[in-house]
Amino acid sequence: MQIEARIVSLKKDKPSWGAPKIREKLNRLYPDVHTPAISTVHAVLDRHNLVKRRRARRNRATGTALSIPGQPNDLWCADYKGEFMLADRRYCYPLTITDSASRYLFACEALSTTKELYAFAVFEAVFKQFGMPKAIRTDNGVPFASPNSLFNLSKLSVWWLRLGIEIERIKPGHPQQNGRHERMHLTLKLETTKPAGKNFLQQQAKFDDFVECYNNERPHQALDMRCPAECYVSSTRPYTGLPELDYPFHDKTVTVTTCGRICFNRQKINLSTVFAGQKMGIKQVSEEIWLVTFMDYDLGYFDHETCRLEPLENPFGAKVLPMSPE
Repeated sequence: MQIEARIVSLKKDKPSWGAPKIREKLNRLYPDVHTPAISTVHAVLDRHNLVKRRRARRNRATGTALSIPGQPNDLWCADYKGEFMLADRRYCYPLTITDSASRYLFACEALSTTKELYAFAVFEAVFKQFGMPKAIRTDNGVPFASPNSLFNLSKLSVWWLRLGIEIERIKPGHPQQNGRHERMHLTLKLETTKPAGKNFLQQQAKFDDFVECYNNERPHQALDMRCPAECYVSSTRPYTGLPELDYPFHDKTVTVTTCGRICFNRQKINLSTVFAGQKMGIKQVSEEIWLVTFMDYDLGYFDHETCRLEPLENPFGAKVLPMSPE
């Protein structure tokens, strides 16, 4: 038996019934079949546009479509160039950030790890110096994404969202969708890692020299033989820290705990540790059903029985799209 199809059929037969009544009907009709939670039933109804909200939905992301930047700061690209061993036998993980339209190289930092704490520091320094982009494109690896978290978000990508920066993720296994950045990596590898530096300090000096030459001396064929510094202008969006989050149309605002939970009416609902410290909006949308919202993104439902979030369709998920023209 297709439970989802039966839920939809019952709703169409009884349009005034909500998820609790439909779930109870399922339980009586099919006592030998595991009955889904109330929030799961409501999520099914929502997916089939069979529930009404108290008000029109706020804008939600449609996914990580790959944009075609026309101006500087429309899109930045970030990645770690493949790790390599220094002469002192420590591994180096270079974090690089570029502007897609102008090819300007903002940073090439010799890091000892891909842990998000160090990435935060690099991005914040770049934001303070150059302002912020409209969007940042990355692959699906850490610290840009987290494979085991809700919607594969990471603390770094949540921070970008809070700053009003859109997330773009390439399709897994398709580095050509970040082709301009990858070509820069090839040049970076040839000019700074053969041979590698004796230690991090020496390797960073090599990277700094490369950034200076790449931006100010090296002409780019795609830029009509101009240098990136001749094409780039700083962003008009200054970095001023995180804005306050407010949910005036929700019933309550709650803060996610350090262990990734929201506490509501003495219930503990697991969300994700990537949201720790972030404020969420809680709104009752039906009998015994509540909606959880982060910024303008509706994340999912929970009910009073299971205390489990039933996620909605991923508002941040990567889409299979044509490769951006280069």
